[in-house]
Amino acid sequence: MLQTIRLGSCVLVQGIFVKLLPDGRVQVRDGERVYAGHPVSRAA
Repeated sequence: MLQTIRLGSCVLVQGIFVKLLPDGRVQVRDGERVYAGHPVSRAA
């Protein structure tokens, strides 16, 4: 499943969902790199 996360105030990353971390952040994989950030809410 594709997931979008926020790394900073202006930086978003979209990738394949890896796992949910205990602090509420989400990990996504973009190729070989794995990023962790806060999930972006889905638009209605």
